[in-house]
Amino acid sequence: MSEAEAPQLQIHLLGSDSNSEPISQRTMSKPAENYMTKWLRIAAYAVSAVCGGTAALLLTRLYYEKGGSSKWVATSLQVVGFPILLPCYLHKSITSPNPNTTKPALPVLVLVYVYLGLLIAANAFLYSVGLEYLPVSTVSLISASQLAFNAFFSYFLNSQKFTPFIVNSLLLLTISSVLLVANKGNERPNGVSEGKYILGFVCTGLGTATYGLSLASQQLVFRKFIKSESLKAVMDLVIYQSLVASVATSVGFFASGDWKLLGNEMNTYTLGSVSYVMTLVWTAIAWQVSIFGGVALVFELSALFANVIGGLGLPINPIAAMVVFHDKMNGVKGISMVLAICGVASYAYQQYIDDQTLIAENRVESEVAED
Repeated sequence: MSEAEAPQLQIHLLGSDSNSEPISQRTMSKPAENYMTKWLRIAAYAVSAVCGGTAALLLTRLYYEKGGSSKWVATSLQVVGFPILLPCYLHKSITSPNPNTTKPALPVLVLVYVYLGLLIAANAFLYSVGLEYLPVSTVSLISASQLAFNAFFSYFLNSQKFTPFIVNSLLLLTISSVLLVANKGNERPNGVSEGKYILGFVCTGLGTATYGLSLASQQLVFRKFIKSESLKAVMDLVIYQSLVASVATSVGFFASGDWKLLGNEMNTYTLGSVSYVMTLVWTAIAWQVSIFGGVALVFELSALFANVIGGLGLPINPIAAMVVFHDKMNGVKGISMVLAICGVASYAYQQYIDDQTLIAENRVESEVAED
């Protein structure tokens, strides 16, 4: 193998025939490139995912706090922002065909995009319910458990092996979520009944599960179906799955009759009608920036790595919610946040170990090739 080729890091199911395989799985095998350029690009995607996600959560909660009441509006905002990517998508450097890429059959692509689109539409609705009935800080901390769900689905879809550090991560994240459930009575928002508060917990939990499944599914799609090593592959996935999700949420929006209430909702919005429109616009943009960053990280490395980066928002979101919405940060929630951060750090350390293993293997193969 030449120096210009990087081996694909393979993962097998527990019990497979391998004695020295690395643990972690990259989405695709990519040619070697400038180390600094690669990690600067990954850092840009990470900033997009974290900052976009934090802004989107705060803006969605602002929509509800100041008079918004439609779950379907909040749901649609999470998926309809994809047109902001079109100018970049249509750029010549993006649309230029890659001669080394074999495109899958059109029916296969359609099925893949429909599946992923419906999945993120369901995820968007579940999070909308959670953000209506729960404080932003609570939603953020519950969302840390998506790493556990993603590891679970990656085990079946991408043959992810569980190591002591990953198991420790999942255990800490589970305890963190359990503490929040036990603490539910002390921070229920005004006007939210106990039944709706519990519903918010359930929907947010299901939302984290569907998000973990969507990331694991995206990694599988990149590896098994798209098999392209270009930014266009990322944008194709984001745009087409968002298009399907937009159609699905629009059906729910019109079927529910929420479209009839938009005029009244705009007129009664506490911050005014102009602020109402701007809140919706910037919420849609923030969600799309976050989604693009997350999918790009799945493409560059793996679904679990994308989830770890999303976990970096853990200390940011609750603090931002305290400043903007005056969410309470009591002792139980503080302990929960520390446990969640430790859980994410545990998985991040496993990622570091895997990276060092990959570097060592590349060095050995290069030396063998030179000999």
